[in-house]
Amino acid sequence: MTMKIDIHLHMAYSNTSCKQVGPDAQVLADAKSMRNYLLANSFSHGIVLSTDEFATRCGNNMDSCAIAHQYPETFSWLCSIDPSPLTSETIGHTIEQRLQFYKNLGARGIGEFIFNQRLDHPDVEAVLAACEKLELPFLFHMSPQVGYNYGLVDEPGLPLLAKALARYPALTLIGHSQPFWYEIGGEMPGDFHSRNQYPVGPVKPGGCLPDLFRRYRNLYGDLSAHSGGNAIMRDPDFGYAFLEEFQDQLMFGSDRVNPTMQFPLAEFIYNAVKKGRISRTAYDKIFYRNAIRVFRLDHLINS
Repeated sequence: MTMKIDIHLHMAYSNTSCKQVGPDAQVLADAKSMRNYLLANSFSHGIVLSTDEFATRCGNNMDSCAIAHQYPETFSWLCSIDPSPLTSETIGHTIEQRLQFYKNLGARGIGEFIFNQRLDHPDVEAVLAACEKLELPFLFHMSPQVGYNYGLVDEPGLPLLAKALARYPALTLIGHSQPFWYEIGGEMPGDFHSRNQYPVGPVKPGGCLPDLFRRYRNLYGDLSAHSGGNAIMRDPDFGYAFLEEFQDQLMFGSDRVNPTMQFPLAEFIYNAVKKGRISRTAYDKIFYRNAIRVFRLDHLINS
């Protein structure tokens, strides 16, 4: 197989800038270690996601920017943004001005956006409008409710996402996490607990997510983590058909924070090609062509 791009990575600039991350205290790899891992596993490029705009902890915008500038042949980066009006008032710059600043520094979009508020909240819509104007793709984490953990909030059936896709037709929205991929199947319970799980068994028809992909070409799926992987692999026949049908709107990612983490989706997709269950064209789009187009990484082809 040819080029592979991982669109969802988290890491620290150096092995002294951060040791642990998250409630499970996972060790966050430094950029050099992650670069070595990617190259050893035939990945040509990776996108570093930021989870904080200003904080000094690892994973902030300047950390991610520095990684991309340290290893430009291996990494690109996405920026984070704090959309609260108080932040703009405090620093004296609007959301659009700050995003333009990060774009000038090489940010290829926003990601991952983890602000815990409804998708139709005015602060969120201000970010979406600015991203559309500046032609910055928007990769978001989703949460089942306001006040729980992190990520944008929608209702069962994702009606707010549908409205955003229609309202910002020139904006690429890239969905991620359990409540997003949960909607791949029909007849799913809409309670808080269920929406934050990894469903098992055959995917029932009638899910809103396939319908949204068909209706809105500006919707993309980030296949990373166990949420994306589980959605595709739990029902292989459905997964193969989904990958093939939406090959223009899916991108491979891992959500890897260190080389020891295991995500079997890459092998699943590779084997799907070998068995003739998906086309080589679909494989290439999912693994690198869509990422190059969405994040404007044409230099990887021309280098």
